Amino acid sequence: MNLLDQLAAGGTGIVVIGVLSVVALAVALERLWRFRAEAIAPRHLVERVLPLWQAGDFEQLAAVLAAERSTAGRIVAFLVQHRRLAAAALATRAGEMAALALRREQQKAYPLAVIATIAPLVGLLGTVVGMIEAFHVIAFAGGLGDPALLAGGISKALVNTAAGLAVALPALGMHHYLRNRLVSVGIDLETQVNRLFDEVLLPAEAASRAGGEPGRAH
Repeated sequence: MNLLDQLAAGGTGIVVIGVLSVVALAVALERLWRFRAEAIAPRHLVERVLPLWQAGDFEQLAAVLAAERSTAGRIVAFLVQHRRLAAAALATRAGEMAALALRREQQKAYPLAVIATIAPLVGLLGTVVGMIEAFHVIAFAGGLGDPALLAGGISKALVNTAAGLAVALPALGMHHYLRNRLVSVGIDLETQVNRLFDEVLLPAEAASRAGGEPGRAH
């Protein structure tokens, strides 16, 4: 069986599935390149920020955060800028910022889920159309006559289904992989932000309350 000849004879459905495969590949490569832990929650960030914050060197801290392009960097910059607010209010706002950033990243991978749903349906439609055409050929030929005529038509029609599944399965797998990565990166981000609260913000708030200076942190 010549696969290329079979695909070429598959009709419009194969063309649509081919376009979907290109889109799926582009989305997958873009997500693998851009949706990395370093772009969301780089592990080195807290290690660089904590000593500066604890030493009260906010000028140097601001310079470090200004060069940081990650989601964690933006959250830490917000916490530094509003460090005199209550820790509860900061925790709420930091959580909202993290959730929004992660939802945006998840939304960018959504086309993979769409393609995983549409590609098999396009393949099935192509198969149905091909089967109809095959039986029309038999009808106009006045009966079965040559069984190879029917077999060839069915074979070409089923190529659409196979092509649709061949595109849908990798797209669905990549979609689930990216969702799992999203959860993993979200946990890392939450861990880093919680560490800042535990080691800097909460102790500073407790010290300011004990010293009679409500709301004042490092």
